[in-house]
Amino acid sequence: MLFSDLGLRAELLQAVAEQGYLEPTPIQQQSIPPILEGRDVMAAAQTGTGKTAGFVLPLLQRLAGGTAPPGPRRVRALILAPTRELCAQIRTGVSGYGQFMKLRYAAVFGGVGMQPQVNALRGGVDVLVATPGRLLDHLSRGTVDLSRVEILTLDEADRMLDMGFIVDIRRILAKLPTRRQSLLFSATFSGEIRELARNLLKDPVLIEPPQRNRAADLVTQVVHPVAQERKRELLTFLISEGAWRQVLVFTRTKHGADRLARQLEHDGIDAAAIHGNKSQGARTRVLQQFKSGEVRVLVATDIAARGIDIQELPHVVNFDLPQVAEDYVHRVGRTGRAGNEGRALSLVSQEEQSLLRQIERLLKRQLPRETVSGYETGRSVSGATATGAAREVRSAPAERAGRSGARSAGNDAARHRRPRGSAAPGRRSAAR
Repeated sequence: MLFSDLGLRAELLQAVAEQGYLEPTPIQQQSIPPILEGRDVMAAAQTGTGKTAGFVLPLLQRLAGGTAPPGPRRVRALILAPTRELCAQIRTGVSGYGQFMKLRYAAVFGGVGMQPQVNALRGGVDVLVATPGRLLDHLSRGTVDLSRVEILTLDEADRMLDMGFIVDIRRILAKLPTRRQSLLFSATFSGEIRELARNLLKDPVLIEPPQRNRAADLVTQVVHPVAQERKRELLTFLISEGAWRQVLVFTRTKHGADRLARQLEHDGIDAAAIHGNKSQGARTRVLQQFKSGEVRVLVATDIAARGIDIQELPHVVNFDLPQVAEDYVHRVGRTGRAGNEGRALSLVSQEEQSLLRQIERLLKRQLPRETVSGYETGRSVSGATATGAAREVRSAPAERAGRSGARSAGNDAARHRRPRGSAAPGRRSAAR
């Protein structure tokens, strides 16, 4: 199937083609037709599946095909996202896909000044992307009017509930017209999500891929057993020996992210941290440095990493396992995007065995163990030795070249030889 088979307008097809996409992803194939029909949709979609284009493309088409209310231009489509980074990413997607349409777009989120956002809203906006907190700030100041919203989209609804936004969402819903189209996208369908959907959606089309809790198929996932106090040393060794050029590392806390970034810098590896205590300007700057290759390792907390969209990111490392198993899937989904292979490594101490078991129960399989020579914990992790799942990783470069895992480093080198922005051979699917 091609995008041209979905009934999209010529302007949207042109924008999609200019970004190099021809074939829609499964979530796009399933979500675009019912949204174009005006149906409410409840979709389970992981990061990296193309869900943003899955709701943005039909949303833009419906606005372009409808008749704008008379009077000043007011918000007709509202997209709510949990974090600043995801908000900015969606705004980029909206402007990119809508570049040939006569619609106006804006994003409002915290961490930056209010006045530029106020000016944009006063100029008239058709599509508004917002975080709940900053949107409520604008509502309280009277700088935004939501009385004419035709389409509401909640993206990463599970994360918004995890972050305690349910009260804010309800306050926002009270400002919207009751007659509207509503779309809900979530990585998981928890009891809370289903309750929210019952109150939000009317006779929705349910899109629930059978493997929604599995990490990306193109991602090689490995567990490295290691003592907690030697994790940083092992991480430095892996990055240096593998000549990794772009690595996203997850820590559990903001303080831990800062400390690890400093330690890696001390080891001679260009690194920077991104988390909620950083200003929006600092977060944006660090993210750009990481994308451009100026920063080799980006150390992030889960919340700050939402919305990081790097199509050819080769490596993700769980320096700390997440407390919530579903967050592992989100983390791993940062690599292996848009048809590219990726590698996700987890540095697991004895203290994290229970967290590892929770992740494996969610994935319904045991992750392979690789013990790096010289960094053994002295005990098996979650029964790896008994099952025969663990195997030694030789540290000599010549020996490492023959390992199946070395294929990742070879792919990395090939990726970095290809000019930035050039497409991989074959057709690509929209992965935003």
